[in-house]
Amino acid sequence: ITIINRENLQWLIDDSGFPFDFDMVIIDELSSFKNHKAKRFKSLMKVRPYIHRIIGLTGTPSSNGLMDLWAEFKLLDKGQRLGRFITQYRINYFIPDKRNGEIIYSYKPLPYAEDAIYRRISDITISMKSTDHLKMPELISTQYEVALSDAERDRYENLKQELILQLPDGEITAANAAALTGKLSQLANGAIYSDTGEIMEFHDRKLDALEDIIEAANEKPLLVAYWFRHDLARIKNRFNVREIKTSRDIADWNAGKIPVAVIHPASAGHGLNLQAGGSTLVWFGLTWSLELYQQTNARLWRQGQQSHTVVIQHIITKGTIDERILKALSKKELTQSALIDAVKVDLEVPR
Repeated sequence: ITIINRENLQWLIDDSGFPFDFDMVIIDELSSFKNHKAKRFKSLMKVRPYIHRIIGLTGTPSSNGLMDLWAEFKLLDKGQRLGRFITQYRINYFIPDKRNGEIIYSYKPLPYAEDAIYRRISDITISMKSTDHLKMPELISTQYEVALSDAERDRYENLKQELILQLPDGEITAANAAALTGKLSQLANGAIYSDTGEIMEFHDRKLDALEDIIEAANEKPLLVAYWFRHDLARIKNRFNVREIKTSRDIADWNAGKIPVAVIHPASAGHGLNLQAGGSTLVWFGLTWSLELYQQTNARLWRQGQQSHTVVIQHIITKGTIDERILKALSKKELTQSALIDAVKVDLEVPR
């Protein structure tokens, strides 16, 4: 039995000289192979003909949409069900969506695509929900709303309009939608980066809310999720917190030695066990990524959690992009489409 992380898979296959003669391969977190252009995918496909049996495990097979499934199932069946080539898959099940002339930024599924794809893969796919097979604690999701002052609200709206005017010809693409919503998310959280990279303070509403939540917890451990680096800097400047980054941090958290811990969703990796240290997660700043959002929540809401109830609290700035992000996450909308739609709806883009 050989165990290796996905980051070193390319090295194992291409550079190590280790003979790849495994009868069976199990891929944990198959969704990390959803990009058919990634080196790890290409390396594994080189040796796929020599693998007699392969199993993929994931809780988020299509976190960014049905397009993710092609590469994952190409590894499993060498293209038997969804086609040998991504172009064939696109033609069969998708049509261009967001585009600028000949440049296509995204695709959307044809009306029949979802049912057809699921039928094609059903014979080698099994889906099980943890709530159906495991005794899971109750999950409570709440919002802690904060409101901007009139002056702060005017400043937010003015900055929003300035950002809108930067759009070329009013055309919204995935790239500029991400830039726009990123800056508005920063403003909602309370600070924004200047052109020179300096942190410009905007408001302390979320910090005040976090202080209330910490006091109300009465020394019960809290895990706080942040998104921007300046979120972390401002939280550290105001509170005595500790980042969860190392195995020692994880051990101390699970031992109850860290009253307030902070973590970035991108580092709250698949399979990270934090359920022994606490049962309350506070989202200081939200992410558009449904996969990262669900995986971060699952650090506490998982098998082995000793508390009967897990609380997920979202600090939301009213009247800002926060509300639209949380709505997209609660509806389990796809990252890119929800992001672009949010810009179109939330911002009055000149045409």
